[in-house]
Amino acid sequence: MVRAIVVDRDAEGRTLAGLRSLAEAELPDGEVTVAVDYSTVNYKDGLCLGPGAGLVRKYPHVPGVDFAGRVESSTDPRYAPGDPVVLTGWRVGEAHWGGYAEKARVRADWLVPLPEGLTLRQTMGIGTAGLTAMLAVMALEDHGLVPGHGPVLVTGAAGGVGSVAVALLARLGHEVAAVTGRPETGDYLRELGASRIVPRAELAEPASKPLESETWAGCVDAVGGPMLSRVTKQLKYRTAAAVVGNAGGVDVPLSVIPFLLRGVSLLGIDSVLQPFEARRRAWARLARDLDLELLETMVRPATLGEVPALGAAILRGEVRGRVVVDVTA
Repeated sequence: MVRAIVVDRDAEGRTLAGLRSLAEAELPDGEVTVAVDYSTVNYKDGLCLGPGAGLVRKYPHVPGVDFAGRVESSTDPRYAPGDPVVLTGWRVGEAHWGGYAEKARVRADWLVPLPEGLTLRQTMGIGTAGLTAMLAVMALEDHGLVPGHGPVLVTGAAGGVGSVAVALLARLGHEVAAVTGRPETGDYLRELGASRIVPRAELAEPASKPLESETWAGCVDAVGGPMLSRVTKQLKYRTAAAVVGNAGGVDVPLSVIPFLLRGVSLLGIDSVLQPFEARRRAWARLARDLDLELLETMVRPATLGEVPALGAAILRGEVRGRVVVDVTA
């Protein structure tokens, strides 16, 4: 039997997530069966665990968009029993059963070998959130971001993506301005490397002017909505915002003026369907550029049984940094 967090729906259409045992034969099809050691809690997990089960379409369902563990069996020659592997994305935990279980069975194409220099636990301290942050930083660098050009803004900075983005940018030599609506996280963000804390209220509403003073050399935006609209008007000439989330809404009231007069860009960041080599490159950069001791200060450990409550907490904006779920505990 396999312990797992299972989301199910009753006859009245109500959903409930809880810890229960499944027969291993119930696991979905896939070439590789992984004994899961660690998972994590992302915003998408909160949606899948919460009332209505958000992104879930078939029941029963095992959420968990990330996991790390060791191969138990494989029909694919790329992986052998005992190999340490990591999975993020590919709609695992949404459309396919995920990592909130002692075992997971998935397609071999979805896996990445454990990155050199990282432990399985550290990869889940990073998880989809950290991988997304790294992809955003790499996109900004490809667009021309270099240290010394001015402050780089990180919105939703105390969340999972934001925390890793702040730490990465600071380690790479950038001046980092961290936006948060939780004043109590100021010390935490400074410890990660933020040199300035920007209250959310300063950017919460779009400005009536088509342009504002050129302020930011780039932005990692996890918020979207009116805040992203405001940020575009403050970006410096020919700089960009890497868009990674929509915690503040999916509708962005934009003016074309910043794009026409300052040549700014919005860079869309998708971590779900990133090809294998792009993932390997991002994981290698994380192993090199992320301060792993600092990563540990972002992590809140959890057990599998705590996952439903943490899913509700992340939807309320109450989770700071990263959660690492020890599936074996």
